Amino acid sequence: MSDVNSESQRNTEGTPLGFHSLREEARTELPVEGTLPEWLDGALIRNGPGAFGLDDAEVDHWFDGLAMLYRFGFGGDSNTITYRNRFLRTDAYTRALTGQPEGGFATGESTLRERIVGALIRDPYDNTNVITERIGDRYLAFTETPRWVEFDPDTLSTERHVQYEKSGPSGQIACAHMKRDPATGTLINLETEFGRPSQYHVYELLAPTERRSIASVPVERPSYLHSFALTPNYVVITEFPFDVNPLSFFKPGRQGPFIDNFQWRPDEGTRFLVIDRDSGDVVAEPVSDPCFGFHHVNAFERTVEGATELVLDLETVPNPDGIGSLALSELRSGELGEQAGTLTRFSITDPRGQTSIDRIELFDGGTSLPTVSAAQWLDQHRYVYAQGTDQPMTEWPRRVLKIDVEDGSHQEFTRPGTQFGEPLFVPRSDEESVDGDSATDDGVVLTVGLNHDDARSRLYVLDGQTMREQAVATLPHAVPFDFHGRYFPELA
Repeated sequence: MSDVNSESQRNTEGTPLGFHSLREEARTELPVEGTLPEWLDGALIRNGPGAFGLDDAEVDHWFDGLAMLYRFGFGGDSNTITYRNRFLRTDAYTRALTGQPEGGFATGESTLRERIVGALIRDPYDNTNVITERIGDRYLAFTETPRWVEFDPDTLSTERHVQYEKSGPSGQIACAHMKRDPATGTLINLETEFGRPSQYHVYELLAPTERRSIASVPVERPSYLHSFALTPNYVVITEFPFDVNPLSFFKPGRQGPFIDNFQWRPDEGTRFLVIDRDSGDVVAEPVSDPCFGFHHVNAFERTVEGATELVLDLETVPNPDGIGSLALSELRSGELGEQAGTLTRFSITDPRGQTSIDRIELFDGGTSLPTVSAAQWLDQHRYVYAQGTDQPMTEWPRRVLKIDVEDGSHQEFTRPGTQFGEPLFVPRSDEESVDGDSATDDGVVLTVGLNHDDARSRLYVLDGQTMREQAVATLPHAVPFDFHGRYFPELA
């Protein structure tokens, strides 16, 4: 089976691979070198920018590329992987076809007031290029707006737009990364509502169009929030001191990309809003040193000397200056030099009493897009998987890391001429698991690598314990560097 659609493809000569536009949509089977585990029976669906323009006009920033889904199907044959990639047919995609790419995170010259009014009055921005998730029996793609795009998980065809009923508190922007509680299957997310006062609205998703409010927290200057932390009993909002004055929204203001309206105010420190999931009360607001970050890796609760401790692992950088370095002009120049991410642990002790907060670095190397096993969400984890890079970051990551957060050791995987995307750990799905501490790394790591020697991307299947290559499959093209993936075991 092979079906490749090359319509509208153009020559990308001169554009560095990884930051090129892929206009080819493929449907094929990938021969596998090596052996796939018999228990690996599901699908990996990744999301990210597939093209930065479909005409001569392009967006300005990596974060604003047009959403493309990539599906890798496993099961039934240990020697092949089914593969297809497809653009989401969104309003943003339609406008790009006419040479009018839509401004998003860091593209465009409209004022922030126009952005907010547009989100309130017209359909919010729908270029959902960050991640995919399952809600009930429906599969959706997300970005940082409350407008989602549903797709068929087998064909990747775009089904419909989804917006939940705004019968309760709602906002104009949302966290791209909602959190799932494995004990209940519940998904939780938060939105920011700009106004007087502004508010963070935390809610539980009952269905794609139905939700239950958990809390609404007033805030004077809303922070930029890409993700948050969840434990069995608490929601923790990490307020980095990168925020915006909402009073400026409805006044004549300077034009520029959305993110340019946020200000870095390090003197405020980083505040952690600890919210009780049952009552919705803010029970603690500890403040730590200033930092910035996009991704919460995982969070859990434990008891230390009789006191409750909330442990949050994040990837942090000293400040948000690196956002500018992710502009396409900077990335394509190859002149990177920003601080890479640092795997950082914050421990909040006694959130209902004499609260204190501690901060330590878990790994002294550079990281990006860190993840943990889905089997460890909201539970104490030992291993974190991430892209590995130099510190500071001088080039796109060329290593895949497995970091032991208990002893600080790490293992890594590399291939000559290859740069890697986000690694995802898939735990073994049968009952034949090893005993002891190592059981939590009994599985495989899936990662896509882009090889510059033959201009092809490959899916690597790594042994979760040794980080050695177990299988590899070559794609029919080079995939631009994407963002996030999810492994869905039910999609056999």
